[in-house]
This record gives sequence, structure tokens and C-alpha cells, in this order.
Amino acid sequence: MRDMTFKAFAVTNEIDLNKIAIHCGIPKKFTWEQPLILRGSSLYSILGENLDESKMVLVFSFGSVVFINLTHPDMVLTFLKYLQTFEPDIDLKNKDRYTDDYSLHIQETGHIELTDEYVVVPKFDDFYPELISTVIAKSVALEKTEEQLGKIHDKLETMIDRLERGKLRIGNKELARTTAKIVRHEYNTLAYIMILDKPDITWSSSTANDFYDQMTEFFELNDRYKILKSKTDILYNIMDGFSTISHSIRGLFVEWIIVILIAFEIGLTIFQILGWLP
Repeated sequence: MRDMTFKAFAVTNEIDLNKIAIHCGIPKKFTWEQPLILRGSSLYSILGENLDESKMVLVFSFGSVVFINLTHPDMVLTFLKYLQTFEPDIDLKNKDRYTDDYSLHIQETGHIELTDEYVVVPKFDDFYPELISTVIAKSVALEKTEEQLGKIHDKLETMIDRLERGKLRIGNKELARTTAKIVRHEYNTLAYIMILDKPDITWSSSTANDFYDQMTEFFELNDRYKILKSKTDILYNIMDGFSTISHSIRGLFVEWIIVILIAFEIGLTIFQILGWLP
């Protein structure tokens, strides 16, 4: 078995695999944890070229795409344009923003060697392409999510600056929009990328499970997820603080309005007693 090359892209937050499967004539219902694997006739219908079985594309529901032994830029762009017909929010101009390259090498060694650019295994097994693709697909999706979290942090920093300048009032709409971004970020990470979930093959093969664990540990997927989760919790705490301040200010304003109305009512009563008012 010859070496294999992998190129992963994170192009959107969600991809409906079943729509693509129906279009490619694949009679299968896909769940979130299963990648759509396209090769042979399925790829021919999209790219218009006959390709051998070693060339394939894996599409993941959490918005990542992995090309195996398909590195030609025109083919990659053609496939992503095809994908865009199902997911219009895919930005082709920035398709290389979240990407990673990796390789699988087969050598008769007694152990697995993992590096940032490639993995060396003693012999080929069918599960290697899917597991490697899954790990690097999650890795680039996490990279995309990490940047989105940074943007939320920047937004909160602006709100904190306003508080420091004494501008204490924050609108309900602004609070709601920022909270929605945090919830969406957490939902994309936990529900779509499914960092804590493992591919089905790992439950039936101890070798596959061990390899997947080594890959996820090397790419620090669990650690990166925990960091994102802790940062998200901090964001929620900050938003609770903003909400408390905003509600306190509104409550104080209402209290002052009540005091003023009561004072006005007392003043009217006094004026009437003194005969200054009819």
C-alpha cells in the first residue's frame, strides 16, 4: 500500500450529508457522527474525472471536508463549489483559512510514529483513512471555533471598556445577541464537532481505538475542547454580570420614578391643603 495524503478544510458550521448522499445516489441515512465517503462513480459525477479508489473525499456534518490523495487545487475548488450548492454560506474566497495537511506512511516498523505532518504505521488497515480524516477534520473545525470565540471575547472587551467609562446601560437586544453567539459557539463545539464522540469502528476494534486515542491526544483535541469549554463558562459568568448590572440600573431607574411620583403626589396634596390649588 502506497502512502496517502490528506488535506482538511473547515468551510462552514454544518453540512447536511443526506442531501448530498441523495444527489450522489447513495441509499443511506447518515447520522451526525458518520462521515459521507465519496469515491469512484460518486466522485466522477461531481468532478467529471475517473479516479482510482485510493482517491476519496470525506464530508463531515460539522462543516469539515477532507480530501485523500486529491491535492490538485482545481479539483478541490470544483468539489467545494459543488458543496456550496447545498450550503450557500460556504465562503470559497476564504476556503484556505482553516486547513491542515497530513500524510500516512507505511513502513515495516514495530511501532506507530506520530508527528505534526505525518504518521508512520507498520502495516495498512482499512480504518486508517477514516480515523486520520476524522481527527484532522475535528482539528480544523476546532481552529475555526477558537477564532470565533476570540471574536466574542473582543465584543465583550468593548462592552467592558464602556463600563469602565461609566456607560453602565446595556440594551437587552445587545445582551441577547451576545449571549446567542456564546450559545451558538458552545452548540457548534459540543453538538456538531462532537469532540467527545468516537467513530463506530473504534468500538469494534481495539487497534482502531488505540490509534484514534493516540491521534486525538497528539492533536490535543480533548485539551483544546476543555479550554474552549472553560472559556465559554467564563463568558457566561461575564454575561451574568452584565445582565445583573443592567437589571440593577433599570430597577434603580424605576425606583426613582416611583419616588418622584410619590413626591409629586404629596406636593399636590400639600398645595391643596394650603389652598394654593383648587
